[in-house]
Amino acid sequence: MEGVSQDIRSALPDDWTTGVFVGRMLTDAGPSPILIVRGELYDMAQAAPTCAALVERGDFSGAGGEHLGPYQPDSITLLSPVDLQCVKACGVTFAVSAIERVIEERARGDWSAASAIRERLESRVGGSIRSVVPGSPEAAALKTALIDDGLWSQYLEVAIGPDAEVFTKAPVLASMGGDAEIGIRSDSHWNNPEPEIALLVNSAGDAVGAMLGNDVNLRDFEGRSALLLGKAKDNNASCALGPLVRLFDETFSIDDVREADVRLTITGADGYELKGESNMREISRDPLDLVRQTLSEHQYPDGFALFLGTLFAPVQDRDDAGRGFTHKVGDIVTIENDKLGRLVNRVVTSRDAAPWQMGIGALMTNLAGRGLLRGAA
Repeated sequence: MEGVSQDIRSALPDDWTTGVFVGRMLTDAGPSPILIVRGELYDMAQAAPTCAALVERGDFSGAGGEHLGPYQPDSITLLSPVDLQCVKACGVTFAVSAIERVIEERARGDWSAASAIRERLESRVGGSIRSVVPGSPEAAALKTALIDDGLWSQYLEVAIGPDAEVFTKAPVLASMGGDAEIGIRSDSHWNNPEPEIALLVNSAGDAVGAMLGNDVNLRDFEGRSALLLGKAKDNNASCALGPLVRLFDETFSIDDVREADVRLTITGADGYELKGESNMREISRDPLDLVRQTLSEHQYPDGFALFLGTLFAPVQDRDDAGRGFTHKVGDIVTIENDKLGRLVNRVVTSRDAAPWQMGIGALMTNLAGRGLLRGAA
């Protein structure tokens, strides 16, 4: 799916000239992987025709690419920074997120029942679920107590049990980039963005960098049945990543991810505004443990992107009292972090979003026509 033109400098963090970033841009010939190395821009298509190949190559100096000079604040067309990597996601990795998933389940996707369920559940497990370590003896004791109270849920199982929830968020090449439109199903009436950090992981299982992401979620669909997770999560234009991947180096590390604040602003055409924040210090499972669980008895020869989950669960009323938040067409969603920059998308329905047309076959045909597949890894 194509993005739209934007000035990548406006989307990058203030210290962008000290770091190294990998991404993809749309040229007249087709998509090309790019590097921004301490302020210098390189088109890497001749050295590595895909972002996945560039990451597997492991050389982020710009060597072998076309040096386009110091980055200038001119508009280019950015795409999602991943291409052949699988897009995976972890859910219910924060206590508040777990509580909201239980609310969806018990409300059967009916927003009008959510408020009373939220009050009861918070009063019973709000404090204890925030302090317990997943998979620990204390977690097992809490599970027993919640079962006795009739409050146990499959969502609490993945929140405090030994196994994390890991699912496939989007097909290869289906994610959207910064300033692109993002989609919600036209038949969904209770939904929200999920502002997250996503890791970029190579085929060896090494996390090489991180980016911002929007794991768009349909609360009414998943609330009716967990078996509808695919419809709740994977729809046309329902996954946004970017604007670029910041690679781990002396200026940015996995510890910056562990300490990150992810800020969210939603601005509606109706004048509605919602602000929220997700603090990675409150995550229940370490990011690298989530990578490990994703790799358990599975291989990813082209690497993968991994959403780490979110603390943010919007309950601020938008229309009717007690209804909480749901998207409207035209909402502008801005996700920000001081080290990763800003990811901005406009909400449309998945039906009205630009159709996904460049799949793996079309990409390979394009790269072959450009003579870029000679000896490519």
